[in-house]
Amino acid sequence: MHKFLRSIGFSNLTDRGSIDALLREVCASCDVRNAVRTQNGNAFVEYRKEYAPRCGLIVCGEMDQNGFHQDYYFPYYQTDTVSSYADIVVEKHAGKDSFAGVCEDVRIGTSLIFYVLNAAQYQREAINTLAAGNTSVSFTALSSEGKILLPVRKAPNQTLLDMEAASTRSRLIAAAKNGDESAIESLTLEDIDTYNRVSRRILTEDVYSIVDTLFMPFGMECDHYQIMGEIQSVKKVQNSRTKEYLYQMNLLCNNIRLDVCINEADLLGDPDEGRRFKGDVWLQGNINFT
Repeated sequence: MHKFLRSIGFSNLTDRGSIDALLREVCASCDVRNAVRTQNGNAFVEYRKEYAPRCGLIVCGEMDQNGFHQDYYFPYYQTDTVSSYADIVVEKHAGKDSFAGVCEDVRIGTSLIFYVLNAAQYQREAINTLAAGNTSVSFTALSSEGKILLPVRKAPNQTLLDMEAASTRSRLIAAAKNGDESAIESLTLEDIDTYNRVSRRILTEDVYSIVDTLFMPFGMECDHYQIMGEIQSVKKVQNSRTKEYLYQMNLLCNNIRLDVCINEADLLGDPDEGRRFKGDVWLQGNINFT
């Protein structure tokens, strides 16, 4: 069973027979079917069925003269919000026809690795489009566990100062990647100052009153992260098949827009605008081809 099936409302699936019946339903009554011809002459086929607004299941496999052969499936959550226009690199997973994307966004300061949602469209369009740089990516995440934290109290002008500091840091990181030695030195000194300030404050303050947002790798898998971000909007929806309730939240996390879906049973606290969400997520990304 896929760990994140519960994130879209399938927490009661406990045996392989129930999962197989659900996957047959997806293939038989899919909302969208995408296909692309592969190098061996067969077709890579993607069946997609929505069970709650913007989230559901995708079943992928190969179609040949003998019919459809299922390869893998996974739950998905999709959004129209564009998260990043940064350069994207995509590589195929070793064991199946799925893909991992890498986004080099300077706002994070490190490479973001995500699971590509639209594998069929990527195989059809990516050869020319990615090289030309005419793409963006919409990040979503499925969460298996999360909690709601209260916001950090800030001075009236603190939000504006934080935005200016983040913008300056992004410019320095971009310059440092191009070999600017003065930018590298400025970033090093800034990190030292930050470490000293945090070391002093941590003696008398809680860590989550010092750090109000984070985006860091979590666990052994490269596309799993622990995040914390401010809730910009929240919506409660229901899985049409299981009747389980889900929360869909739009977060501002390290100045990146990210949509998160989590089962109501897995969320501790009451989500609301202005509060913070902290949780473990599986990062997905839909590559938008122009």
